Amino acid sequence: MAKRVLILGAGGVGNVVVRKCAMAPEVFGSIVLASRTRAKCDAIAADIGGGRVQTAGVDADRPEEMVALIRDVRPSLVVNVALPYQDLAVMDACLATGVDYLDTANYEPPDVPRFEYRWQWAYRERFEAAGIMALLGCGFDPGVTGVFTAHAAKHHFDEVRYLDIVDCNAGSHGRAFATNFNPEINIREITARGRYWQDGSWVETEPLEIHRPVTYPGIGPRESYLLYHEELESLAVHFPTLRRARFWMTFGEEYLTHLRVLQNVGMTSIQPVRIQGVDIQPLQFLKAVLPDPASLAAGYTGQTSIGCQIRGVKGGRERTCYVYNNCDHAACYREVKAQAVSYTTGVPAMIGAMLMLQGVWHRPGVWNVEQLDPDPFMAALPRQGLPWHEEIDQPLAFDDVPA
Repeated sequence: MAKRVLILGAGGVGNVVVRKCAMAPEVFGSIVLASRTRAKCDAIAADIGGGRVQTAGVDADRPEEMVALIRDVRPSLVVNVALPYQDLAVMDACLATGVDYLDTANYEPPDVPRFEYRWQWAYRERFEAAGIMALLGCGFDPGVTGVFTAHAAKHHFDEVRYLDIVDCNAGSHGRAFATNFNPEINIREITARGRYWQDGSWVETEPLEIHRPVTYPGIGPRESYLLYHEELESLAVHFPTLRRARFWMTFGEEYLTHLRVLQNVGMTSIQPVRIQGVDIQPLQFLKAVLPDPASLAAGYTGQTSIGCQIRGVKGGRERTCYVYNNCDHAACYREVKAQAVSYTTGVPAMIGAMLMLQGVWHRPGVWNVEQLDPDPFMAALPRQGLPWHEEIDQPLAFDDVPA
């Protein structure tokens, strides 16, 4: 039976989610798209056409506004692809109204880049008591990378021991400096200290201190930098046999040069600066002058490649698994008028929402994707435009695990 969904956020990812939901009327019978800027919602709805999408204006920072909107719309599920600063306010509204919740990025306090799940995990008992579900981090990374790991653990390993998540964007958008998703979140993430899981504890590094070339399928070698990414926290908890878990992402030299200059002149700071009697956060100002990630889609060429390199044990013997997806920017634009970074985040959110509404992935409480059965999600990925590939017991893109 088709159900009603409320989607929060009309940026690049929100655009993908609503368009993909509109393509599946048998699941998403009614769609409401809401944002602080209703005009963005109206433009997407008009382009989709057919009266498939209704729109609303809401400030998701205000729980009372969210509660009023949810009570008015009466959705079965709220898909939150707005800013991660708003996660807790939206979860509070879902608790107040008894509605399921899904997001693609963990809560982050506005005043400090922490990238932790603990604030949202603290809602577990309240969601269980209310009989509703919260699905956290259902994008690609986090999201599909957790499902890839769960898939490998279920089908190829008795014990997973080493995990490297590798993320490459080999596309070109023709801009001197731009971020592929929200600039404020992106730059906070990159300029934070690195961190990885090693033998039961976290090892910290300086920002972008550790890097190495990684050979990505269909792309070739790209310099890749060790970052902290939030799925490492949940994967280390949910796969306690992991001896090490790391996350790597590619950056071009031109991008890093611009970033270093911006850091050196203070433009990436989140500490307010008083200008003519007004407090302005430099990073928020920088966000305002950088290109909107959604505007990069037209003319974007090249591919992304994101995957999980896993080493572990099966039947007493060591084995490896590399499971990954490659996604083409131009193909994404032809389908949903988006670039591949938005597409690879938005499509998994739509799949997670579909599985929740169908009751395939539904249980009260707060869950990360890797805690659920990976099989229906993995089956849906190629049907929805994200085909995956795996290589078992083949040489990894890089391998520095002692024999």
